[in-house]
Amino acid sequence: MRQDNADKSQDFPLSSGIFFGLGLGGFFDGIVFHQLLQWHHLVTSAGYPPDSAENLKVNTFWDGLFHSLTYVFVVLGLIILWRAARRSHIRWSSKMLLGTFLMGFGLFNLVEGTISHQILGIHHVNETVAREHWIYWDLGFLAWGAAMLIGGWLLLRAGRRDQNNFS
Repeated sequence: MRQDNADKSQDFPLSSGIFFGLGLGGFFDGIVFHQLLQWHHLVTSAGYPPDSAENLKVNTFWDGLFHSLTYVFVVLGLIILWRAARRSHIRWSSKMLLGTFLMGFGLFNLVEGTISHQILGIHHVNETVAREHWIYWDLGFLAWGAAMLIGGWLLLRAGRRDQNNFS
């Protein structure tokens, strides 16, 4: 039993990186696509195109709720990381941290892209292009998410191998 607790104290906080990645993925989406490029807002395809002050007000509110959720993800990641850092003998790994960040970011893209873009259709990645091209941007977003998820998983595996070789 003592050995199990000792091994547990050395576990890398994977969920911390996943939550950080989810939050950072959401922040990237909201800041870059919603605010800087203004390609879409959270509910632009749900009857609130950005063609009036009232619709922009509705979209800004929903974008704010979206950012609040991504903020919660980052706070959860920080809490988990803080709790893990307070344990003794934790083995840190840059590959595992970056890998879990990428996995979380990729998961964000896959879940948000599938639910918001495909199932609910409340917005699409780039609504500034012709409507018939939206699907290509949406599929690219999903492919980008899948690539980050796979790349993150590969980095996580490499970090675990490094850790096992170290112990």
